[in-house]
This record gives sequence, C-alpha cells and structure tokens, in this order.
Amino acid sequence: DPIDGTTNFLHGIPHFAICIAHMSNNEIISGLIFDPIKDEMFFSEKNKGAYLNNQRLRVSKKNSTEDCLFSSNHEGVKFSDLNMRYSGCATLDLAYVASGRLDGFFHNKINIWDVAAGAIIIEEAGGKVNDLNMFEINNVDIRAASSNIYSKMIEKLENF
Repeated sequence: DPIDGTTNFLHGIPHFAICIAHMSNNEIISGLIFDPIKDEMFFSEKNKGAYLNNQRLRVSKKNSTEDCLFSSNHEGVKFSDLNMRYSGCATLDLAYVASGRLDGFFHNKINIWDVAAGAIIIEEAGGKVNDLNMFEINNVDIRAASSNIYSKMIEKLENF
C-alpha cells in the first residue's frame, strides 16, 4: 500500500503521498515520501540527514506547546486540547513534522507502512519518535515531535 491518504485521493482531494521505507534487521534505515501534487520529495537515510528536494530539513525549534501545531487522526483531534489539524494523510503529516511545518504528530492503531518513512525522516531531521518495534505492524501507536516539545506532548497525551 504505497499510497497514504487514499480516501483523499479517491475523492479528488489533492493531499496524499507515496511512501516507501527500507527496514533491515528490525531497523528503519531509509525512507521516502513523495507528494506528487506539490512535487515535494522528502527523504532520508540513517545517519545521513533528512531532505526535501535536496534541501536539508530540520524540525521546529518551538519550546511551548501553546505555540505549536499538531496533527492526528479524528480520535486524536477529539481527545486533545492541543492546537490540532486532521489532514487525512499521516505520511505527509510526519513529513511536515520533519520540515517544521507541524510540531508534532500522534495516532493510535495505524499501519507501520504509513509511518515508517516519516519516522526515519523525523529522526534524521532532529526530531524524536517513540519505539515503533514494540507494536504489531498493523497496530502501531506513534508519537513524533521535535525534540524540544516531545516530552511535553507526551505529557498531554497521557490517557490517549
């Protein structure tokens, strides 16, 4: 399933992406997210940084959750009192965390193939992602954010 945001795609909403990750020895070692509408290619390789169309990516430097913008699925948006968005494309949300457009992302019970590429891209852009290996591949609870606000976001999501 290389397309994330399939419902958006099927309804003509131009917010979807193609995502591919390479995993070796239970470790994600590279990831690619391509937004064909905006012609944006997010990619990374372990210990080599994260890039958007050959420009280096860095996560947001914000320190206060009140100044941040977060994304999740509809359950996360209903649960949280954070400044939230729900785009329908987890892969692009993760790419946007890596690029600093969003500050954090969280989602329960998602497939690994929808988040693996974004996870490595965020980590290589200086962000933090919880350990995805502790979940079944089709039942992942992901938490990802800039390093500055990751723990603050986790505190706010204690019961999610």
